Amino acid sequence: MVVNSKPTLPPTYLFVSIASMVLLHFLIPVVEIAGYPWNMLGLIPLTAGIVLNLLADAAFKKVQTTVKPFAKSTALIVTGVFRISRHPMYLGMCLILLGIGILMGTVTPMIVIPIFCVLMERIFIQTEEAMLAEQFGEQWTTYKTKVRKWI
Repeated sequence: MVVNSKPTLPPTYLFVSIASMVLLHFLIPVVEIAGYPWNMLGLIPLTAGIVLNLLADAAFKKVQTTVKPFAKSTALIVTGVFRISRHPMYLGMCLILLGIGILMGTVTPMIVIPIFCVLMERIFIQTEEAMLAEQFGEQWTTYKTKVRKWI
């Protein structure tokens, strides 16, 4: 019997992170850092993160290349949100988590954010960048020198 083991994709990590933040907020709230109305400022990074993800996804669809990690890309996108960050979708997910953390207004959910960012770097970004370097060579190297990995 062959077991089809698909890799866990970034949105799963995002949803697990959000659930972890909610649990930490309610189980171990520790200290309130932003009460109402200041916690509403979390809508800014939350919205920015959603917009970044939607724009990056649209760019992938426009050039008809894959958005899936570990899948071979058919195009190197260097325009739009990819002029700001080499990985705008991961950046967007981190902003979504930051926004949710600010909306919750307590310290403990914030612990999840750097853990999520490190996981994205180690599990996805390093491999993706190696694949892009192999696939696009000098074009990737030029792009990499002009655009930061995160921001």
